[in-house]
Amino acid sequence: MLNIRNETEKDYKTVEEITRKAFYNIYVPGCTEHYLVHRMRRHKDFVSELDFVAELDGQVIGNIMYTKARLADENGTEKRILTFGPVSILPKYQRKGYGKKLMEHSFARAVELGYDVIVIFGSPANYVSIGFKSCKKYNICTEDGRYPAAMMVKELIPHTLDDGKRFFYHGSPVMEFSVEEALRYDDTLEKMEKKYCPSQEEFYIMSHSFLDS
Repeated sequence: MLNIRNETEKDYKTVEEITRKAFYNIYVPGCTEHYLVHRMRRHKDFVSELDFVAELDGQVIGNIMYTKARLADENGTEKRILTFGPVSILPKYQRKGYGKKLMEHSFARAVELGYDVIVIFGSPANYVSIGFKSCKKYNICTEDGRYPAAMMVKELIPHTLDDGKRFFYHGSPVMEFSVEEALRYDDTLEKMEKKYCPSQEEFYIMSHSFLDS
């Protein structure tokens, strides 16, 4: 039986461990996502109402966390939106639909809170099945005017972005931290082997790929 509920303080350590295990060696040797989780909860852009854990038979196996972000059109008019990440499922429970259920639960709650758009960065293979589309299709670019292949958009309310405007995405400053800072935090935790995996090359290619302007 899967239960989805808001994270509580007693879950913090477990969630960081899950995040670390879910991402270790996937994108780079080691990972930094658990450090982001560690610092995110104290940031002004953190949306606590959208911080959920997934419990399977009483065991926490996954988590999703959101921060506020914004879009600005070419006239400087801003729109408040959301971004999520990391979304983490313990490796032994991945590819079983639990992450999708966690995301869909959070989408419904986000709508209740008045949000209508989510922008994320990730592998399209993981997100197009739940309604994310290329940022280029919505004319949403980064601050430098580029359209990253890994940048995707979901309309929580259909046709929200039908006005044809060009938007510039601005993420939360909480995402900006040094790798060295994250590695120092990782060194305080239980030792895990850092190694090369083919997925790291896939990540490099995707994260350095852009669509034509």
